[in-house]
Amino acid sequence: MNNLSQWQDPDDIREALNMKNIAVVGLSSNRLRDSNIVGNYLLENNYQVTPVNPNEDEIFGLKSFSNLRDIPYRIDVVNVFRDSSFIPVIAEETVSIGAKYLWLQFGVVNFPGIAIAERAGVTCVIDKCIKIEHESSLVR
Repeated sequence: MNNLSQWQDPDDIREALNMKNIAVVGLSSNRLRDSNIVGNYLLENNYQVTPVNPNEDEIFGLKSFSNLRDIPYRIDVVNVFRDSSFIPVIAEETVSIGAKYLWLQFGVVNFPGIAIAERAGVTCVIDKCIKIEHESSLVR
């Protein structure tokens, strides 16, 4: 078992939270899904949220894209709510669009995918919730 703490650096988390353009891969329009709760929270906290879900046309009144490469503007952070098996492809897309951070939510861990991102200079935050980290940064 690999120690995930190397991808949970407080400085990396703080820097990622300072970025404002976030693509949420796997964002769902279902209000009961964690991705919806987190995406809505990010919007309420002045982030530009871009939904990425090929099964949705629109979420929160925002156009949903089929993949990261279809987004016509800059994305700083790719926040992922997908099964770990999808991470290598998502990491390749993250690299191809020039995002600075790949943030994998709780339980989303794929070491080959993380390696793809890191080899290209993308900073990875793994097995952390962006909403929880943002909330806790407000009370510091």
